[in-house]
This record gives sequence, C-alpha cells and structure tokens, in this order.
Amino acid sequence: MKSLKILTCISALLFTMILTFSVQAQTKNLMMATTTSTDNTGLLDYLAPFFENQTGITLKWTATGTGKALKLGQNCDVDVLLVHAPSAEKAFMENGYGKDRRQIMYNDFVIIGPEHDPAGIKGKTISDALHIIKKRQAFFMSRGDDSGTHKKEKYLWKKAGILLPDKEGWYVQTGQGMLATINITRERDGYTMTDRGTYIKYQSTKNGNAPLKILVEGDSILLNQYSVLTLDPGNCPAAKYDLALRFSDWMASKSTQDLIKNFRLLGKKLFIPNAK
Repeated sequence: MKSLKILTCISALLFTMILTFSVQAQTKNLMMATTTSTDNTGLLDYLAPFFENQTGITLKWTATGTGKALKLGQNCDVDVLLVHAPSAEKAFMENGYGKDRRQIMYNDFVIIGPEHDPAGIKGKTISDALHIIKKRQAFFMSRGDDSGTHKKEKYLWKKAGILLPDKEGWYVQTGQGMLATINITRERDGYTMTDRGTYIKYQSTKNGNAPLKILVEGDSILLNQYSVLTLDPGNCPAAKYDLALRFSDWMASKSTQDLIKNFRLLGKKLFIPNAK
C-alpha cells in the first residue's frame, strides 16, 4: 500500500513536470529594445495585449535612447528594435546588423518652453529659434543621451549653421529621458525639444494645462519617423528572427495601424500610422 502511494506521488510529480515543460515550451517571448517615447506615452502597454492575443507571443521591452537600443541590437541582447533615428538605422542596416527595416508610424518634433517665452521664439522657424536661443543664451535642455531625439537635435543645430553649444553654460545636457528632461526644463524656465506624442503625455499629467507650451512646430525637417528593425541572423543567430518578423508584419497590418491611429490622449493623436 505504501509503495502504491509512493508511485502515485511520483506519477503526479512527473505529470506536473511534463505539464509545466509543455506550457513553457508553448510560451513565446519576444524581447524588444525601443525608444522612451513609445514606452512613456503608453503606446506599447496599449498594443502588447492585442499582439499577444492575436499571435500567442508575449512582447517584452526595454526603453532607452535609440543609440543604446541600436547597440543592444548590435550586441544581440534583444530580438527586435522599434526606434526613430533614420540615419543611424540605415547605418545599422548597412553594417550588417539588421535584416529588415519597415516604417511604421510618425509624429513630429516641437520646441516647448514657458508660456511667457523669455527668448521670444514663438512662431519662428526652427532655424531662427535656435539662433535666437543662442543669441539670448536662454536655457536649453538637451537630453544628451544619444537618443533619437538627441540625434535629431544635434542635426538641427548643424542645419542652422550653429556649432553644437555643448560647452555653453546655458546649454544643459540632462542625460535623462524625455519626461524627466521636460520637468527639468520647467524648473529652469527654459526650452527643450520633444516629440509631440511625449508632449501630449506630459499635458495629460497636467490635466491638459501644461505649464510648458509648444512654441515652434510645423517645419518639415521636424518629421519624426519610427521603424521596426529585425536583426540579421548572420550577426545574431540566437535572436528570434521569425518572431521579430511576425511582430514587424503585425505592426504594419491594417488592424494594428488602425489601433495606432486610434491611440489618443486628451483627444489627440500621438502617432500617425504610415506603414507600406
């Protein structure tokens, strides 16, 4: 009788182990490196359950600057990327680190600052605004973190014909994410550049009445394109290329593009879908 009980316990234990192994074997996880804006805005929290329900794949992500995200991809520390620095992405692909690059959505960059606008840049072009900020030595908060936003900001100084003022006292590099940099900008009564989606998120935390306002917007050069990049199996053989490609296809699908289009805060669109 005792032997029968032992055998029954062993059988139950083996059944549990087999069942656990079976469940684990069926679990599919996809690890993504992405920019802070897709995380801070809540877009990924919104999309991830739809992705899992429709594909059976659990999406996990780490949010950082695009420069660091691309490095994570280069080092094979993740399976897929969702980033927003086209020139850096193209270099990533050309250097053999990426396999596929697909445009998914966009928004735009804006310059925000105090409503009283101490430097007087409201309504100016981005080039004129940067010249005025430099001339009046108004505080400008740069993320300084090699993010997609930081890369774009440095490009804009260059296009305006201004050497990057990274040694100037009025030019402050926060080394932090976008929302943290916006809060520092508020404290210093200065200016910063942000993507519109993150600004709307910031507005929503202030019940729609944020102390920092959009002062410069609308220039075509301020376009902010987001793309999904899969990793080249030749460089990262252990990366889950098949799952990454499914994620890329899913993001570009009409149903997901509609989800992105309908994702709003304060009744405003944070991202505009443009997959082809």
